[in-house]
Amino acid sequence: MTPPQRTKTHKTDSAWTIWPVGLATALSLMGDATMYSVLPTHYADAGIALTSVGLILSVNRFIRLLTNGPAGWLFDRLANWRILFIGSLALGIFTTILYATTSGLGSLCIARLLWGLAWSGIWIGGTAIVLQMAPAAQRGHWVGIYQVWFFFGSAIGSFFGGAFTDTVGYRNGLWIGAGVSLIGALAAVFALSARHTSNQNAASVTTHWRTSIIIHWRGVSPAMWATAIAQGVNRLASSGIVAATLGLVVQQNIGGGLHLGTWQFGVASATGGLLAARTMFSLVGAPIAGTMSDRLSERWGLLSLCLAISAVGVAILPMPRVMALMGGTIISAIASGGVQSLATTLMGDLSKVHEQGKHLAIFNIAGDFGSAIGPLVAYALLPVTGLIAVYWGCAILMLLNAFWIIRFKRTSPALRQ
Repeated sequence: MTPPQRTKTHKTDSAWTIWPVGLATALSLMGDATMYSVLPTHYADAGIALTSVGLILSVNRFIRLLTNGPAGWLFDRLANWRILFIGSLALGIFTTILYATTSGLGSLCIARLLWGLAWSGIWIGGTAIVLQMAPAAQRGHWVGIYQVWFFFGSAIGSFFGGAFTDTVGYRNGLWIGAGVSLIGALAAVFALSARHTSNQNAASVTTHWRTSIIIHWRGVSPAMWATAIAQGVNRLASSGIVAATLGLVVQQNIGGGLHLGTWQFGVASATGGLLAARTMFSLVGAPIAGTMSDRLSERWGLLSLCLAISAVGVAILPMPRVMALMGGTIISAIASGGVQSLATTLMGDLSKVHEQGKHLAIFNIAGDFGSAIGPLVAYALLPVTGLIAVYWGCAILMLLNAFWIIRFKRTSPALRQ
């Protein structure tokens, strides 16, 4: 009777911790999501020129290419990983306050760089907490739930950030966003109490603090590289190319507007609605894929399938038909959520306990690199290849990744139960 009791307690403690950690992660996105929603139209309130908006919205992604490694290194070595996660949440709140109180390109760049640093700690720390707290046989389920919190936070941050701005103004809206993020941080502080602060990573580390924080790439297995590249390709497509060019696709498809019965939508409204829909459908795909991988004891095959389905969705999305636009958006978003959930879970399966931080850093560097270069690649190729060719090239890249990943299905051991 003792083993079942231990399993039940572990599951209960995991649920108690993972849900507040997910809530804190979601609400930490209020300031960032608000900036994406309102800065293109309220740049004057921020004291910058329209031409500087792109820089402000992308600089936080580029800095994470440098900060993900140290964040993972710290998590592997801190005996109390609560310091990293909660400290990062506090820094995120501080950056939102900076958005609300400062003006000018220099000040906002500093705030966005600090947000990039904060998000490295929030996302790597939060994901590592989930991977440690979740039982191995339920890891896909819990990682999927954590991904739901991420997509949920992005969606509500964009919606309420815009609503707060329209209601009380740019700066007051950001102050409200900071308060909302604070609520999430307090929930995490309460959940990560003393009985949950033992870091299995730090207890197993045999290296010393003087070890270099530079990631040693040579120790990464081919399977681990496959999960990282899958994340990079997925983010390149979803957060990079599609997110940056969907407005152009909408404009080509609906011209002056979209008419659905008595409802009429302009290009901007239709684009915003489709971007929000993508987030919500990704929110659905992530937990379904994670839970299926647990029940089937199969992750590699499902990851390959999700990549292939997402490639199909991306390929049909820019076709000159409204139904193709809507169908491609839905298909690619659901599959993209599945890819993110499965790749994260596989990374946890493949990591030794004392290397989770290092592998999370590599994994997130790949994702941030893909999302950062996506808009640059898309707009560089557009004058040469056209919009459809950019999307088809992205779909081909995803299919190649899917074919490469399927080979690991035959060589990987069964999931630990």
